[in-house]
Amino acid sequence: MRKLLLLILALFATPLQAAPPTNWSAQAQQRDVVLKDFHFGTGETMDVKIHVTTLGTPHRDAKGVIDNAVMVLHGTGGSGAQFFRPQFADELYGPGQVLDIAKWYVILPDNIGHGQSSKPSDGLRMKFPRYDYSDMVNAQLRMLTEGFGVQHLELILGTSMGCMHGFVWGTEHPGFAKRLAPFACNAVEIAGRNRIWRKLSIDAIEADPLWNGGNYTQPPVAGLRTAADLGAIAGMNPLAMQAEYPSRQQADTFASALGMAKLPDANDQIYQLDASRDYNPLAKLRLIKVPVLWINSADDFINPPELGLAQQHVKLMPRARFILILQTKDTKGHGTHTWAKFWKADLAKLMEMK
Repeated sequence: MRKLLLLILALFATPLQAAPPTNWSAQAQQRDVVLKDFHFGTGETMDVKIHVTTLGTPHRDAKGVIDNAVMVLHGTGGSGAQFFRPQFADELYGPGQVLDIAKWYVILPDNIGHGQSSKPSDGLRMKFPRYDYSDMVNAQLRMLTEGFGVQHLELILGTSMGCMHGFVWGTEHPGFAKRLAPFACNAVEIAGRNRIWRKLSIDAIEADPLWNGGNYTQPPVAGLRTAADLGAIAGMNPLAMQAEYPSRQQADTFASALGMAKLPDANDQIYQLDASRDYNPLAKLRLIKVPVLWINSADDFINPPELGLAQQHVKLMPRARFILILQTKDTKGHGTHTWAKFWKADLAKLMEMK
């Protein structure tokens, strides 16, 4: 009897092996949507390719209208593929989860200038049209309606730049999405420290002699490295950094490791950082009548909570709720937006709203 009891205790004491992360990319569909004669705000026109990843299956109602589409929008320098990372996908897409792909048709575009969509590095370099957020949203609209036959969305969830796109959608195409979930941004002109770090990054790239007006034969590594370092600082959680790297040597080692990261194309990055230059939906926020879940984090250098902007401007939208995620050693700085464990319960409540 004693041996049997010990065996039972041993079984309960042995930790179960964690299930391997789901390979969401294997369940995804990939396609390119070509937007013929796309008109940019600059007045230029060209064919634009938007690369799109989808999960799930479109469902059509009795009238043949797709009624289960949601769109998730990435941040500056990102792509739709970033939403396959376990901290996002494993928390949201599985059976019974808030964006269960057995129920929802999840659309993940690479936006203009990013990923596998049309961008300066395809060949035009600095002759590529100087797109802005309105151009990017208009391309998303044409991609949805012309490429997928989607006439309305159940949700737009956007992170960082995608958060700002969410406000552009809500003010320039009100009601197209039934719900908005903008995470990690404000709804005002990009100014103050937010614009300054972007401008410093652009200036660093353009000041590198190898950049050569965008016609470089080898990457302007010094400028790109400075821009990458500024971006790293902007994204960090100070509590976590102090806890994880409490000595000078540890901090220096971490900083040196940042220099090993793969660098983006210089012209692509300039365009990505500058695309927010005329973003300012504030005056039109009252047009947003749909339910809104607006979330920022208290450890966000890019959108510092002490400005109090979101707390003021959420009042301009009749069905909006703002949540500030408090800083802990577990939050992820600006990147808290893609760690779904911090906000998925609130997203589930949003999806229940009509």
